[in-house]
Amino acid sequence: MMPYAFPDDLLQAQRDWYTAYRQLATTENPAQTTVLRRTLQRLSVRITTHPYWATIPGRAPAARMALKQQAWEPEEASS
Repeated sequence: MMPYAFPDDLLQAQRDWYTAYRQLATTENPAQTTVLRRTLQRLSVRITTHPYWATIPGRAPAARMALKQQAWEPEEASS
């Protein structure tokens, strides 16, 4: 697989998305659910509209999967 040099802010946004998603899966507080859903929406927009994607036309689907995989790994493994 071709390595991608993801900008730190994009990688962090994907990590934050996973964190919010895990929190949403475990919360029972309706107010917190609303906040987390809005957070996921905001992060999804930030991730999908990031200028980085314009730098890799034609390879974006593979790069998006690589971003998700890299963000999912523990930070120690990606350093």
